[in-house]
Amino acid sequence: MLLQTLYPDQKGIPVPNKLLLVASENKKLGRIVTKSKLTRPIVQRYVAGTSLAEALDVTEQLNSVGIEVSLDLLGESVHDLKQSEAATAEYIRVIEGMAPRSASATVSVKLSQLGIVISSESCEKNLRRLLEAARAHGCEVEVDMEHSSVGRETLEIFRRRHAEYPETRVAIQACMRSTFQDLYEFGANPPKIRLVKGAFDEKVDVAILDRDDVTAQYQHLAKWALANLPDPAFGTHDDACIETVKRTARELGIDKRAFEFQMLQGVRRELQEELVREGYRVRVYLPYGTEWYPYLTRRMAEKPANLLLFLRSIVGS
Repeated sequence: MLLQTLYPDQKGIPVPNKLLLVASENKKLGRIVTKSKLTRPIVQRYVAGTSLAEALDVTEQLNSVGIEVSLDLLGESVHDLKQSEAATAEYIRVIEGMAPRSASATVSVKLSQLGIVISSESCEKNLRRLLEAARAHGCEVEVDMEHSSVGRETLEIFRRRHAEYPETRVAIQACMRSTFQDLYEFGANPPKIRLVKGAFDEKVDVAILDRDDVTAQYQHLAKWALANLPDPAFGTHDDACIETVKRTARELGIDKRAFEFQMLQGVRRELQEELVREGYRVRVYLPYGTEWYPYLTRRMAEKPANLLLFLRSIVGS
């Protein structure tokens, strides 16, 4: 990638990518970009819409070609408990609206939306409400992993609820140096995970920053997950990582339906459909809502090609 070649920084993260990660947390810039009509085409590619009704319509379209969905209500840290309760209520509304229209769909939730930065206890209560509602409607929940500033606490809350709700999945970032230890600490009761590379601006003491090293770590963790964890999900668009999963499953004699690939809305649809034709389970992470700016800028940071597409949409070419 040209941008990566020309502008690597001293920690191994390309400068443009690092700037985008920083920009994802800039609220003033977010307001400017969000109001721009020029960004609409690229937003529509990656985001299902601003309303639940729009997201459910896209869900049905994906289901019609054999692709499952995990709905994500866009938005991040809340600032008071009323906001966290409102977010919890909205997620319950998602579950209630989704269950009759897509039996296989899940919801992905960020604990920062449920109040983890305000009160860990309140956040855990909100999560339990959500998990109870999901179970009542035959739905499953996936807990997203966020920046390391809340990552440890997220895992602790998930761990406490895991025995009661073993069907719940948690995202695990391959780039984090603590990942293997975190997984081993579940002991004889291993969790369902979604393995991702990681998309946050982290320090070198907590995360692997070199892209090739992260990919190698992802492949190593994927092999381990297939051998040791129930129903693992692999969040990746990387051909090398996908091939590692396929090959390892064949070698271990694991059925194609015993794990799943997860990908992002708007990214490599042809590959998604190809994997479905090959008999693999595929789930698309489907975000919706008005708070799309932090999500989208992190997607841009993950791959320079995404950034070029975004810039072209802004200048109208």
